[in-house]
Amino acid sequence: MASALADVAARSANEATNAPGGSMYKFLECTARQYMTGAVITVTRQVTLRELELLFEKHDFNSFPVVEEEKILGIVTKFDFLRAFAFTTRQVVPHYDDLMKRSVGEIMTQRVVRVEPATPLTRVLDLMVDFNARSFPVVSSEDRLVGVISREDVMRALREATQEVR
Repeated sequence: MASALADVAARSANEATNAPGGSMYKFLECTARQYMTGAVITVTRQVTLRELELLFEKHDFNSFPVVEEEKILGIVTKFDFLRAFAFTTRQVVPHYDDLMKRSVGEIMTQRVVRVEPATPLTRVLDLMVDFNARSFPVVSSEDRLVGVISREDVMRALREATQEVR
């Protein structure tokens, strides 16, 4: 019975793919695991803002996952970096060199939206729109970072899913 249902589902998906506009059904089957970047450059909480600035310049990334012992602790973004320099009436701004000695652990965002490898890209896309996010860490059930899924990855999946129709 189960294999008969699987056959019917496969035929339906195949027919839908060949129908006008059906190539979008291929995108519905895509997951974060298929399109994520697996080799991720990470930082630890001990990295200084001076070191972080050089990493942002070298790699032109908007953020880096903060990882220790293979577990994700948070994320540090260019916005987090800039916030350390914000002038407010409640905050006396220390000398530039003192700020640059601060650590990532002091400025990182700990509460991070993350996805699992099996997360459908439709869900990833929804989250990107809802949170106006550029990327999400892809994390295993043991909180281990396995990759990053970015806007560019989702755009590539959309392009590849609809390529033969165009």
